[in-house]
Amino acid sequence: VQLQASGGGLVQAGGSLRLSCAASGLPFSAYAMGWFRQAPGKEREFVAAVSTSGGNTYYSDFVKGRFTVVRDNAKKTMYLQMNTLKPEDTAVYYCAVHRTQYTRLDVAAQVGSWGQGTLVTVSS
Repeated sequence: VQLQASGGGLVQAGGSLRLSCAASGLPFSAYAMGWFRQAPGKEREFVAAVSTSGGNTYYSDFVKGRFTVVRDNAKKTMYLQMNTLKPEDTAVYYCAVHRTQYTRLDVAAQVGSWGQGTLVTVSS
């Protein structure tokens, strides 16, 4: 399994970014996917996840209403649209795939494979 994350960068507070995660080596549509992030000196935390069909999405309280996670099963790609970014959103963002098919993803312990991470920096 390979997950390639991209789209990070430097943005001012209030701005937007879209992250992408391209997957290969697995039946993409059979696995829940998600995003986690890790800020300097902090533990990795759950950000958002999407079900196999894309019909169900889940968010942490600190991004709810600002971030949107979607997936395109035909392109084997997941996206995270991040709006109204805040300095506290600064972190390395990792895409992840659940280790078990057709199971909801919401904690790091459930992750089967991680992407390499993409840095998001939000300036104040």
